[in-house]
Amino acid sequence: MDNMSGYTILEIEGLILLLLVVALAVAWLAKRFRWPYTVGLVLVGLFITPVLHLEEIPVSPDLILGLLVPPLLFEAAFHIRFEDLRRDLWLILLLAIPGVIVTTFLVGGAVYWIAGISMGTALVFGSLVAATDPVAVVALFKQLGVPKRLQILLEGESLFNDGTAIVMFGLMLGIATSDSGFSILGSVGDFLFIAGGGLIVGLALGLIASQVIGRIDDALVETTITTTLAFGAYLIAEHYHVSGVLAVVVAGIVNGNIGPRGMSPTTRIVVNNFWEYIAFLANSLIFLLIGLTINLDILLENIVPILIAIGATLGARVVSIYGFSVFARDIPTSWKHVLYWGGLRGAIVLALVLSVPETLVDQERLLAMAFGVVLFTLLIQGFTMEKLVNKMNLIHRSSIQERYERRHARFVANRSAADHLQKMTQQGLLSAHVWGQMKPIFEEREKAFVNSLQELMAKNPAVEIEGLDTARREALRVERASLGSLFRNGVISEEIYNDLIGEVDEALTQQNINWSQLLHLNDGKRPEITKMMAVIIQEDDLQSAHKGLSRAGFGVDQLPSTGGFLSRHNVTLLVGIPEGRERDVVNILNRYCHRRVEHVRTPLEGTFLPLQRPTPVEVGGATIFTFDIEAYHEF
Repeated sequence: MDNMSGYTILEIEGLILLLLVVALAVAWLAKRFRWPYTVGLVLVGLFITPVLHLEEIPVSPDLILGLLVPPLLFEAAFHIRFEDLRRDLWLILLLAIPGVIVTTFLVGGAVYWIAGISMGTALVFGSLVAATDPVAVVALFKQLGVPKRLQILLEGESLFNDGTAIVMFGLMLGIATSDSGFSILGSVGDFLFIAGGGLIVGLALGLIASQVIGRIDDALVETTITTTLAFGAYLIAEHYHVSGVLAVVVAGIVNGNIGPRGMSPTTRIVVNNFWEYIAFLANSLIFLLIGLTINLDILLENIVPILIAIGATLGARVVSIYGFSVFARDIPTSWKHVLYWGGLRGAIVLALVLSVPETLVDQERLLAMAFGVVLFTLLIQGFTMEKLVNKMNLIHRSSIQERYERRHARFVANRSAADHLQKMTQQGLLSAHVWGQMKPIFEEREKAFVNSLQELMAKNPAVEIEGLDTARREALRVERASLGSLFRNGVISEEIYNDLIGEVDEALTQQNINWSQLLHLNDGKRPEITKMMAVIIQEDDLQSAHKGLSRAGFGVDQLPSTGGFLSRHNVTLLVGIPEGRERDVVNILNRYCHRRVEHVRTPLEGTFLPLQRPTPVEVGGATIFTFDIEAYHEF
């Protein structure tokens, strides 16, 4: 179980091929039946193990932590932006550090008192289940269109608490297996050394790799550098006995934010596609291995301790999420519910529990409880997450967008039916007379659908902009493919091909196309303004907020103002809003208008001297007033 020395190279290759085939089949089924992909992998792994006699597949913690986890963590960290992470970094760190510590002792204490597990083993269990793995949830969030900030909160917590949990696990395991006793100062010192050392290693390697990438212009070489960074950060950190997981996370965040600045558009696309595939591959293998490793017989024999462990884990999650989130005042309650239920357990828990020595007291029950918690969170919480998201109304879809999709679907169905009947007529399977009678009906229906779609797009330009973005991306992909064909057939030289491909790739990476302005130039029309927002923001946030609103196609006027006892320069923005786009404006302002703490000088009481003291005051954000417009004219 701990090594693959009993297998030949061909047998190992056959096992890997088998797992990949199973993963592909599950991916197809999950997409067809709208299952959470990772949950499907676990279920399939559970059921195929006895059928295909896969019980003896060697699964070791080194295989998971050393080979599969680093690329998974690096890919997630690589795509997190500093500006998105910075807003909620305080809450993420609270959940990832003190939250993990609290979870360790709460779960450990509950298991010790209720299940009768030895104290040392109970604390080991508490530390290993403190690591969350929301891969399935994050993938679902992206599919459903959940607010990005909520995604960052859940994913950021997971990235950082993995490292913290592993450090806590090592400390608790050392205490449980050592006869030297427990030292608070020694444990705190070890924690700081291991965690801090991992952060330093990741930061240093991430900066070095980013500088090297900035001096090279070769997609394959730069992709190789990121691959080396992902595994190298882990190996170097572990060599010096510091946290390899934290090193990978920090290296990924640093390199993902700095490295792409020195990449060409083509290289960025190649690197992103490469890591997207590697993450898919690692996820597939990890969750299949979870299903293959879990022993159902052991679970049934220890059902009572497992239920206690599940209850303790859920209870500790309540304390962690709802307790620490009070320090972030602007987190909606619905988000807290999703964060709580999204605390799934997966790969890290599996790797840690497999590394527990057999000499540990109650080791078998520890394995059963860990497997039970993993299985419960993945199956129950994973399958019910979409229902919770819908119940919390976190998917903001306007009525106009829903009507557009419905009418567009009817338009496509009508066109498909007409094309089919016409093809049948051409093949002699349908009378030309019958088709002649039916054709005007389909044409009239198509005309009606086209008119209704144009009417909806005129009322809500966001719908049209979404379609334009899709058409633009598809057109660029076709252009790219045609350039490749021209080059392969010798029509254009390699130099011309590289220049033109670079232009296409740069266009593909361009975001926030101001379609609204272009559309207004084309037809001379503007969408009907139905509401007006008066938005008061600080001058410091003006540039970013104005740019964000303009990119989204909103007309913005600004009025200077001075307000409040701070005597700070504020700006009042007047934003004209077409029907159904109020939420878009609020989301943009929520992203760019940040609250911050500044110090003002107030007179020091009880003294005749003109002394002043700095007083911290929270400033920033946005104050929004929305007005209905009874009449709108433009001359």
